[in-house]
Order: sequence, then structure tokens, then C-alpha cells
Amino acid sequence: MSLTIPSPAAGTTPSIDSASSPDTPRPRTYQVRTFGCQMNVHDSERMSGMLEAAGYVPAAGEQADVVVFNTCAVRENADNKLYGNLGMLAPVKAANPGMQIAVGGCLAQKDRETILKKAPWVDAVFGTHNVGALPALLERARHNNEAQLEILESLDVFPSTLPTKRDSVYAGWVSISVGCNNTCTFCIVPALRGKEKDRRPGDILAEIQALVDDGAIEVTLLGQNVNSYGVEFGDRQAFSKLLRACGDIPGLERVRFTSPHPAAFTDDVIDAMAETPNVMPQLHMPLQSGSDKVLKDMKRSYRSTKFLGILDKVREKMPHAAISTDIIVGFPGETEEDFQATLDVVAKSRFATAFTFQYSKRPGTPAADLPDQLPKAVVQERFERLTALQDRIAAEENARQLGRRVEVMVTAQSGRKSEETHRLSGRAQDQRLVHFSVPDGAGVPRPGDLVTVTITEAAAFHLVADPALAADYSLRRSRAGDAWDRSQADSCGVPAPGAAAGRTGVSLGMPGLPARGR
Repeated sequence: MSLTIPSPAAGTTPSIDSASSPDTPRPRTYQVRTFGCQMNVHDSERMSGMLEAAGYVPAAGEQADVVVFNTCAVRENADNKLYGNLGMLAPVKAANPGMQIAVGGCLAQKDRETILKKAPWVDAVFGTHNVGALPALLERARHNNEAQLEILESLDVFPSTLPTKRDSVYAGWVSISVGCNNTCTFCIVPALRGKEKDRRPGDILAEIQALVDDGAIEVTLLGQNVNSYGVEFGDRQAFSKLLRACGDIPGLERVRFTSPHPAAFTDDVIDAMAETPNVMPQLHMPLQSGSDKVLKDMKRSYRSTKFLGILDKVREKMPHAAISTDIIVGFPGETEEDFQATLDVVAKSRFATAFTFQYSKRPGTPAADLPDQLPKAVVQERFERLTALQDRIAAEENARQLGRRVEVMVTAQSGRKSEETHRLSGRAQDQRLVHFSVPDGAGVPRPGDLVTVTITEAAAFHLVADPALAADYSLRRSRAGDAWDRSQADSCGVPAPGAAAGRTGVSLGMPGLPARGR
């Protein structure tokens, strides 16, 4: 579907008029704002890559000439967040006629013309299946002085073939599939991203190798149901084979994946995780509800006994595995007995982290038409009970880490109190967030380097390591740290030690996971 709609707010003066000389227009600047899941984060990396390939440059503090919203449609507040942000940009654009605004992602795929009706100052709307159209739509909108709406019903180009500007040099996302074949009644994703399409294993491994060649030491494999990978070409063990193949890539030190589906989670995947040294002892396993009745109403094709059995098998093979989950509170028809069943499963599961959500009625999903939609006050009270239980469990599980020696990959992000504590931050192999200090006289790590420290304090959502002596602290400088140095030198326009002539850094996105989703 492709429409051209007049845009009353579209400007006639491009914002590339002036630079150091009247004959040399400055490059247009861009900013991509991302809402939603890891898939959206990775899609935003592609949007940035395509814009830079088209000659745009990232905005550096100033108001960007092009602002792109990459949207999520899973929850109701996603709509409010988008339209609130668009409303705030309306007067900014009115004062800067050459500015352009684009909206893509799941909400764009769903709302289509509604976005342009509610926010007629938007210049381009594109869907989940045609991310690659963004630069052309922006150029058409400028040339025609009309808003451009282009929504495709199926994928035209697999997103991983598009240029990508990644967010960090030490770790990155790699999509192994897009779309979903499940029919969960609360979820609108299959309608917006389509049926599952799998990449060929050789293409995936080639992309991983390219990232490693550029300095990455960690990758996270992405899919809507990552462990159903292979369904399109008829290999039920394709995902476990892919994990084992990742173990054969020299220089790749950490492999993660998200998100699997309990119904398709098989023993060969558990074996591959346990037997492949660079697959990390961390698993995100969405529960959604502990009530078998609610799971049936959700069309989640597993029950609580199967779910708990998977966790038992994982912990039998990987005793120190940290397991996280997603839980929805207040699904239509959920009784107090149903909710208690969720609390019971959470108590037995001992999750390290849980992303807990209040059920959000989404038009276009079967659950939106179910009877017995619960009052907000009931859902809120249950949500608070669940988060209180999970926060207690998380604190107890983190307390069990006291005294453990852990290897931490240092990240570029520091904690909120880093200025006063002088601590750096990173992720342990099990994905736990660790804030650590560097003893006097010890080497200071770069993002991408690895330190081994002993946990000295524990809170519900993070761990602390304050080595008393240099002997309690071990630093291993890595290829990823070297890549960080190169990227910093490139951004400053000066050579870095060991940097090859003409080499440019490749940023690889690995946003940190919060302790609890909202």
C-alpha cells in the first residue's frame, strides 16, 4: 500500500542552505528515537545506517533536521508516548520549516493513515516490512512537499541486508528470523510483522563473523520466537545447531538469545547451551501467566508444569544460570485463584529478573473482545503484589552471589551514582548488572574489556564489587576494547594506537536490560 497525502506543515525551505560557504551545503542531521523491544532497537540501527549511507549525519546536540520515531504497538501507552512526542515537535517544526519527521515500526504498520490525521505535520510513515524505504520517502516528501505513506503487507527485503549503524563496538544484535507463527490472543505482533521468515544459517554466521572481525566479542541472536528458528526450511534442530556453530567462531566470547517460546523449547537447545562454552548461562523464558486457564485463554500452547520442567532441566545442566521472564497481570477473566497460581509459579521459578506488565487492551487482538475485562484498580493491586514478591526474590537471588568471582564485560554506560562512587559498570556472564571499582594502582578497563572481581554487595537490581586489594581484581584487555579505542579516535579524527589506515569503527548495539520492565 502506498499513498501520497498533502502535508500542510511540510516546509519549502530545505535545512541544508548554509555551511561554511554558500556553495557547500551542510549535511542534513538526523536522530532516531526508539520505543519497544530489542527488535525495534536493531531496526533503529538499520534506519541509522541507511540515513548515513544516504548522506545524513547524526545530530550532535542540536535540533536534528530529521527525527525518526521507531514505534512499538504492544501496549496502549505506546500510542500516548508517540503522539505526545509528536505534539511536542509540532511547534519545533513550525519554527524550522526544513525539518522533517518520520514514523515507522509496529504502530505505523497498525495505525497507518491515523498518524497523519492526528499529526498532519509528519512527513513520512512507513511500516515494519519496508524499513529500507525511509531515505526515499524523506526525499519524496521534500521534493513533492507532501507527506508520504508507504505500508507493505509483506517483507520486501530481509532487514539484515540493509546498511546498519550499530550502537557500540563490543556487542551486537543479529536477527535470525522476523515475524511470528503463533496466535497469542493478547499480541498484535504477528499481524504487524507477518509470518515467520528465517535467514539461512550461512548468512547469519557470516554476519556474526563480520561483527567479530570488527572487534565485537558478544552477540545476541534475535527473533520473535527465536527457538522456532528453522521452521521455514524444515529443520527442528536448526536453532541448537546454530548455537553450536557460534561456538566455533574464534574471538566470539559471549552468545545470548531472546526471546524463546516455552512451547517450542526442546532438550537439544538446553544441551547446546550447556555444551557450548561461549553460550552464556542466561535464559529469558516468558511465562506470561502461571494459571493454566489463563494460558489457555491466551492461546499459549504450554502449561505451568511444562514451564517449570524446562527451568528444572536448564538448572540441572547449568546450575548458575540466571533466568528472567515476562508476566502479564490482569488478563481478561483472570480470577484471584488464577493470579495466585502466577504467584506460586513465580515463587517456584526464582527468577533473577521479571518484566511485569499490566494487561493492555489492544484493538485488533482477540483478547480485546473477551468478556470480563478487569477493573484498573484490581489489576494495579495484583501488579503491586507480584512486583513485591519478585523484588524480594531478586534480592535474595542476588544475595546468593556474594563472595562469587565473576567475569564482567565493561560497558560504556555507568550507574546513576557513578560520579560519587567512582565505579564502572558491566554485565556478568549471567547478564547481571555489576558496578565495580578499580583498586589504586590497577589498570583501568575500556568498554569491551573484561574484569574479574568478587561480589561484595548485592541489591535487588544490581551487584557491587569493591576489591580491597589489587590482587582481588583482574583485568583482561580485549579486541573489543581495542575496537573501542579505534572508534573513539575515529570520532575525534585522530589515529589510535594499532589502528589500521583508513579503518572505521562499526558500532554494535547491546542495550542493557533493566531489572524490571514497566
